Amino acid sequence: MPIKTDRRCFLARGITGAAGMAAAYTSIEENTLRAAIEDGSAENEASDPQKPQTSIAPGSLPRGKIRDVSLSRLLIGGNLIGGWAHSRDLMYASKLFMAYNTEAKVFETLDLCMACGIDTIQLDPRCWPTVLKYNESRSQKIQTMPCVTLMADKAKMAEEIKRQVDLGATFIYSHGGVTDKHMMNGGTTDVIAQMVELIQAEGLPAGVGGHSLNMPIACERDKVGADFYVKTYHGDAYWSATPEDHRREYDWMGGWSFDHNTNHDNMWCNNPAETAEFMAKVQKPWVAFKVMAAGAISPRKAFVDAFRAGADFILAGMFDFQVEADVRTAIYALEKAEGRERPWRG
Repeated sequence: MPIKTDRRCFLARGITGAAGMAAAYTSIEENTLRAAIEDGSAENEASDPQKPQTSIAPGSLPRGKIRDVSLSRLLIGGNLIGGWAHSRDLMYASKLFMAYNTEAKVFETLDLCMACGIDTIQLDPRCWPTVLKYNESRSQKIQTMPCVTLMADKAKMAEEIKRQVDLGATFIYSHGGVTDKHMMNGGTTDVIAQMVELIQAEGLPAGVGGHSLNMPIACERDKVGADFYVKTYHGDAYWSATPEDHRREYDWMGGWSFDHNTNHDNMWCNNPAETAEFMAKVQKPWVAFKVMAAGAISPRKAFVDAFRAGADFILAGMFDFQVEADVRTAIYALEKAEGRERPWRG
């Protein structure tokens, strides 16, 4: 007979048995998740359109602008929908991610984001159906920042951008991994500039994404004209970081080996100091992502470091039980970033 385990028992066991992962969570996050389990809200499969309860006062999370569009300084990543979990060599993480984040749970998470002041979600175009359904059922819509694949064919690129616009995109930028692959294989910035111009022709802010510092350097050198950059930033003070003398440009692009000195889905900003130094001279908004190195760095340290390094916005993946704590951490980090070297560009 198959053993049946309800979600409450599953989550309770997960908390008890995850002692090795405790450093990744704050006490606030643990308490929030425990409370959700105890009162049964973590197993609620029904969408609740009512505004969730939060002690964060409206307007507490600071905002900025990309071109003429206002958005919160903290964005949520769409990986809670798509299930993309960078988990080193843990094979079950993405499936666990998807099992927990049912559609109802995603809606609950987005409701909590909106109540706490996070008003923008980054997403892969494959995640549109869930976001559209959420926005159709809510009077207050969440803004969207989809990423698109670079295409040399101008007509196809224009068609894809128009599709994103018609779906309701607020911002559009190039997918970081695709941009990295394009540049790694010797591609020029002409294709990137073409994408930027097509997005801007639709009246939307246009961004360029990437993990490599080569991306903003090339775009600035060639005057691509992007409205913003989506670039990784995180330090290397965590156990699984690739040793500095073994880091290679684009080593995060795959081809992982069993050599512990090489990248194995564990690092996405090989040169944080150089990144901060270059971005200090860039007069465009910078959306920093992977700031926690996919859960290896605590939000309290990661957010402070990223904002102090010059990021104007932070894009972070969040579970529902992390949202309120992350917003409080972002508010704290923004206060700590007062007097930073790079002026606010957004």
